[in-house]
Amino acid sequence: MDALPDQLIPANDAHRLRTLHQYRILNTTPEPVFDEYVALAAQLFNLPISLISLVDEEQVFFKANTGLPGLERVDRADSLCSAAVLQDKVLSFEDLSANSCRLINPYTAQSAGLRFYAGAALRMPNGDNIGSLCVIGREPRAITAGEEALLTTLADLVSRTIQLRRQLLDHGLPERWEAAQTELQEGLHDNSALARYLTSRTGTVSASEADRQAVGQRLQALHRLLDGYLTEMPA
Repeated sequence: MDALPDQLIPANDAHRLRTLHQYRILNTTPEPVFDEYVALAAQLFNLPISLISLVDEEQVFFKANTGLPGLERVDRADSLCSAAVLQDKVLSFEDLSANSCRLINPYTAQSAGLRFYAGAALRMPNGDNIGSLCVIGREPRAITAGEEALLTTLADLVSRTIQLRRQLLDHGLPERWEAAQTELQEGLHDNSALARYLTSRTGTVSASEADRQAVGQRLQALHRLLDGYLTEMPA
């Protein structure tokens, strides 16, 4: 789990921040497709909280939030998502009360009653991590290799959606962005329905290889949809 550097601010932070600001998504109002991503993540992992974070110079902004109503931003030093962007594999803590992140002020999560955290970085095409997709629980919990792979897949879809948003809006095509959101939401709704069925039987989608494959096939369809949009026009 712990491949973290010695400091919270990485050496490439200035470059990473330039990348984040280029996408012009920081401090923007909620958009339905990102809300659907966190709702799906919470459903798939059978956890109460999921967030899409964007890690700015001093604060972490939450583009989408299910389970922590009213939370829009926190100080960078107080957010586990600030640590999740420091590595390309999933950052996870099975019990924050016993083993919290050494780079982050532990009291914020503890005071909110948070015990489990897993976050996958939002990695952009140039290799910079601008934020994370995370799932959070109020009870200690293990995370399997299959669940880590699933969270990484979801984070990649979010990253591609952010990339698509920028391309369409930069080309003056807000109506295309609205249409793309609608199509993506339909696919996410289908995944949510499957997730509700699977988790009602087994608790999480990681309970069996067949369940993971069923979800993975649906997510690959979204991946192909996003790739189709992204290749229609220049970056």
